[in-house]
Amino acid sequence: MASLEEARRIHFVGIGGCSMSGIARILNQQGHIVTGSDREPTQFTGNLEKEGITVYFGHKGEQAAGADLLVYSAAIKPENVERVYAREHGIPEMERSVALGQLSARFDNVVAVAGCHGKTTITSMLAFLNDRANLGATVHVGGYVELLDGGVHLGDKDLFITEACEYVRSFLTLRPTIAIVNNIDNDHLDCYGDISHIIEAFDQFCRLVPEDGVVLGCIDDPKVEALLHSIDRPYETYGLAKGDYHAESIAYSEEGFPSFDLIDHGKNVGRVVLSVPGEHNIINAIATYAAGKRLGASFDAYADAMHRFVNTKRRFELLGEKNGVKVFHDYGHHPNEIAATLQAATRVPHKRIFCVFQCNSYTRARTLFCENVTCFTNADEVLVPNIYPGREVDTGIVHARDMVAGINKETHNARYLATFEEISEYLDAHAKPGDIVITVGSGDVYRQSRKLL
Repeated sequence: MASLEEARRIHFVGIGGCSMSGIARILNQQGHIVTGSDREPTQFTGNLEKEGITVYFGHKGEQAAGADLLVYSAAIKPENVERVYAREHGIPEMERSVALGQLSARFDNVVAVAGCHGKTTITSMLAFLNDRANLGATVHVGGYVELLDGGVHLGDKDLFITEACEYVRSFLTLRPTIAIVNNIDNDHLDCYGDISHIIEAFDQFCRLVPEDGVVLGCIDDPKVEALLHSIDRPYETYGLAKGDYHAESIAYSEEGFPSFDLIDHGKNVGRVVLSVPGEHNIINAIATYAAGKRLGASFDAYADAMHRFVNTKRRFELLGEKNGVKVFHDYGHHPNEIAATLQAATRVPHKRIFCVFQCNSYTRARTLFCENVTCFTNADEVLVPNIYPGREVDTGIVHARDMVAGINKETHNARYLATFEEISEYLDAHAKPGDIVITVGSGDVYRQSRKLL
């Protein structure tokens, strides 16, 4: 089996991605010679080059020459010319999640943040707490964080904080001492098939925690609560209104930002004021406290970090304003994520809410958005363009019109508009000053949303 320990020079194919660039920077700090390639520059490649990492733009086999190990992301197919070169020249290959797992094994203390929703935000909140409490952790986030100017912070202590992604069971490569499980949901059915296999994967993840570690689980999720009782590992619970850690006396500012009293095992430890909207972010912040307390962070440092925390890119991000209409974007692509985003939007001053939903994958469209679709209740209008194929091929089994029909069975507020050009024209004609537009999805909707401005 390929090993980071046996590799002096490591070549990354797809190095411009958030997670890949973060792993590359950490390994570079730890003394490896790191090179990499990607199709074009990204928001992460500049930092790589500043730290002395050679980055090639465009793919050529000889760019991998001399490497002891080639690391590739899930987006890089076996026929990529650099991967072909590696096989022809006996260079071992390693998938990104395996590299992350072997990297985590180099730290004695590992906080792994898992859950079908919220893991990027919680990991980002922990990055802010790491900064304010001087924890010295190395942090790896699966999204762009302004504080980090990327997705990684290079620490100087034996502590690693990382996002733990459940897709294709990649989080099972990690070695957590503190595991956070925020929720378990029926996502990624293209690789899991059904919810029972998802629960099984989270069970295996929790059992990676040693007997002197701890699992922190959100008790608001019945599947997480059941899991905690079955894993034979030490655990603590958190939630909105119940659990070892929870909130009381919740209030909202005029901007829609919540504040709350934080309850720690029955004791009110202080007031927390957030600068991000939504009940889900209260829960995310409480999870951050539960982990931070175990890492030795004070409440004052925690409260300061939570007040300073601003959303990761693509999480309720304000993209701009046109003709008095504010346009936001959120990465949410599962019904529960969309419902949480739109619930948060109701607390932002507005007249009407337009939601633009681009579904990423035909499997997700067919299994989650054609029947019993109630997540758009808080939108006045839902505009649905063509499905973004993602990793899949269009077989004709489902169409965006089928999703519109499914939404309209429940909330009667959806409309099919094939392209973002059509959606832009529709919004120009119908959105008025004081309205807000929220684009949601994980395909190319983030880039397409610029057309609305």
